[in-house]
Amino acid sequence: MQDLAAAAARPDFALAGGLTEGPDRTGLDAAIGRATDHLLRCQQADGHWVFELEADATIPAEYIMLRRFFGRRDPAREVRIGRYLRRVQAQEAATAGGGWPLFHGGPIDVSCSVKAYFALRLIGDAPEAPHMARARAAILAAGGAERSNVFTRATLALFGEVPWHAVPVMPPEICLLPRWFPFHLSKVSYWARTVLVPLTVVMARRPVPLVPTGVSLRELFRTPPERVRRWPGGAHAAEPWKTLFASLDWVLQRTQHHFPAGARARAEAKAEAFVTERLNGEDGLGAIYPAMANAIWMYHCLGVPEDDPRVVTAWSAVEKLVLDRKAEPATAGEDTGESREESYVQPCLSPIWDTALVSHALLETGEARAEAAVARGLSWLLERQITDVAGDWAEARPGVPPGGWAFQYANPHYPDVDDTAVVVLALDRAERQIGPAGGRVAKAVARATDWVVAMQSKGGGWGAFDADNTHHHLNSIPFADHGALLDPPTSDVSGRCLAMLAQLGHGSDHPAVRSAIDYMLAEQEPDGSWYGRWGVNYVYGTWSALTALNAAGLAPEHPAMQKAVAWLKARQNPDGGWGEDGFTYPRCGGTRADTDLAMGPSTASQTAWALLALMAAGAVDDPAVERGAQWLLRQQRADGAWPEEDYTGTGFPRVFYLRYHGYARLFPLWALARLRNLRRGNSRQVVHGL
Repeated sequence: MQDLAAAAARPDFALAGGLTEGPDRTGLDAAIGRATDHLLRCQQADGHWVFELEADATIPAEYIMLRRFFGRRDPAREVRIGRYLRRVQAQEAATAGGGWPLFHGGPIDVSCSVKAYFALRLIGDAPEAPHMARARAAILAAGGAERSNVFTRATLALFGEVPWHAVPVMPPEICLLPRWFPFHLSKVSYWARTVLVPLTVVMARRPVPLVPTGVSLRELFRTPPERVRRWPGGAHAAEPWKTLFASLDWVLQRTQHHFPAGARARAEAKAEAFVTERLNGEDGLGAIYPAMANAIWMYHCLGVPEDDPRVVTAWSAVEKLVLDRKAEPATAGEDTGESREESYVQPCLSPIWDTALVSHALLETGEARAEAAVARGLSWLLERQITDVAGDWAEARPGVPPGGWAFQYANPHYPDVDDTAVVVLALDRAERQIGPAGGRVAKAVARATDWVVAMQSKGGGWGAFDADNTHHHLNSIPFADHGALLDPPTSDVSGRCLAMLAQLGHGSDHPAVRSAIDYMLAEQEPDGSWYGRWGVNYVYGTWSALTALNAAGLAPEHPAMQKAVAWLKARQNPDGGWGEDGFTYPRCGGTRADTDLAMGPSTASQTAWALLALMAAGAVDDPAVERGAQWLLRQQRADGAWPEEDYTGTGFPRVFYLRYHGYARLFPLWALARLRNLRRGNSRQVVHGL
């Protein structure tokens, strides 16, 4: 059976609509060529792409804390992680004032800073060292460690730094609750499920470090932790749920240790079974760091020996997230005399997402060498479609055959419709552009399409991992101070699914398409933008919406399209680019922008999103597009990529952000290549779903 890689290797493989390489290329051609070269150099030997995925200082700090809890020392790695934490602190001093922010250029975040400070103390940094004194002063000025969030307080409680009553009660017995109960594990998001289930055992057992750390954090508290009576909650919590759940927690704090022993044993056994079934080999529980770490703690609490295969596997998954690298350029005032090697810990890995997105960008170039590389990447993706595991999503959609893709190398219980839609869009485009690859692709696309359609929620939208995950009252429980316990439908994910269906030829007569269009139009904000849940933020959401609506047949003259174009043009920076930081997410939740919303400095990925959005809305010849393209041309580095320290990806709005190191490599290429194609073609209409 012919596959995409074989198709790319054909001697008669032809370039469709591409431009020749040579000294007479325009500046646009040269930029596209350099960017293409860069991405081709990044391709892995087996055909896929994977880039660094960086969060804030929290994850590497938690890694240090986890290992020290178990007495596991690695002095060389601790040195490199310490170097990373100190560099980030120095780099962000102008805005974080000595602490650590959640994203580049952001203000201090108390929880992140407390963990980073604790990690450095565990590594051996003296509290009187200048950088530690600056961090301590910044934390105290921001309200002290008593302002830490729930997950930080839970970790500190494990080390005896705060009393356990500082942590809201989530007993293991929640694993025994029936589905009709107001709280049930199927009613929260996949990430909450995988993090919470092992953590309930840990919080009930309350283990202590195997080796004393000899470190105290009392200097970070303005009020001694044992005297704090009102720990912070989330600004999003709504009444009457907030008061009701707070009262329930007050009762549980006083009764949790009197639960029947038999029920506790059954609950812990169910929690262990849940984790072990989803352990996911060396890719880890949920394929995300917090869940992996909690699994290790849970097995320890249950008395599972360190040499048990489950524990060995759980540790291996954590270690695979550690990344060693050369440090980024030093900031002013930083010591450059020491080694520039550093290490940090990624929150997860993103090969499916990276490979699919790079495939779109390279296909846009139309170059034969790029298409051949894409064919290899898509063949790699085809092997990773999940067809044999009905994951947690099947709780809401029983009987639906699996057919999606995950975000990571392996995560069979948790495919997501966003990755699935982007993969299908790339496979379908490659079939049209490179040539048919036999029935293998058609079968994969059909199965994935059936799964995505089945995952549509009531109202026409899609969540990322679950259908109808909309039990919003649960975001008001004390444990959910991050406000992201759920996975409800969002415009960006829904836009991708709509784009997929439209590109595959499903029109508005298809029920899923019709309801998706209605959902997208209803979700447009009054100012003309769309909220972006998984990328920062309104620029990302607006790109996702406009590409989808264009694919679904809305004309540029449609009021929704024109209003969005006006919004994008009004937010363009004087330098020609677009930018937005993590604080454009509404303070109290929801999707409506705060009245004092301010955009940020221009970034490569967000400028590319804006250009792709404007082109999808028919504004190819608008001067705003030309100015944006010129900004990208000016910013490109000699190696073909674009500089971008900004965090333009989102884990949890206002709580956890992501720096996708691939975004500044692929999205500008995608936008510039599309602009070239549209300006040199016979039509100004974007004909692809993305």
